[in-house]
Amino acid sequence: MHIRAMEYVKEGKEVPKDIEESVLFHCGPIMRRRDDGSWAVVAAGPTTSARMNKLEPDFIRKFHVRAVIGKGGMSKDTIEAMKEVGCVYLAATGGAAVSLAEGLRKCVGVEWQDLGMAEAMWRFDSDKFGPLVVAIDANGNSLYDKVNSSLVRP
Repeated sequence: MHIRAMEYVKEGKEVPKDIEESVLFHCGPIMRRRDDGSWAVVAAGPTTSARMNKLEPDFIRKFHVRAVIGKGGMSKDTIEAMKEVGCVYLAATGGAAVSLAEGLRKCVGVEWQDLGMAEAMWRFDSDKFGPLVVAIDANGNSLYDKVNSSLVRP
């Protein structure tokens, strides 16, 4: 989804307006098509955010992303982009895919299904989504760095 959106920008094509000032969830959801054609979320666990480190800084800056949800944290370059636009990183619990799916109340749209279920851009209305932990705040303070710096090293 990130690559497609940035390619569209480069080519002057229109991207879905929902990306601007959005909350991104690094997730490869499992979706089920209902008989009426709507989509139901079966599972929605966080994926490792570090996979997106190469793409995320430019994406955050271009679309003024407000929050990123995932697991494992992000790179220093991504954190710098987050600080510039006031974006936070929210850590979701790995292994809680079914519980997290319950907070995605309704699928309100999908873009770029040709990329496959895991890479398409899914849009949701959410309610009581979480639990989430602010792991990197909008000033770049990282819970991951704090934990790593407190570890006793031999």
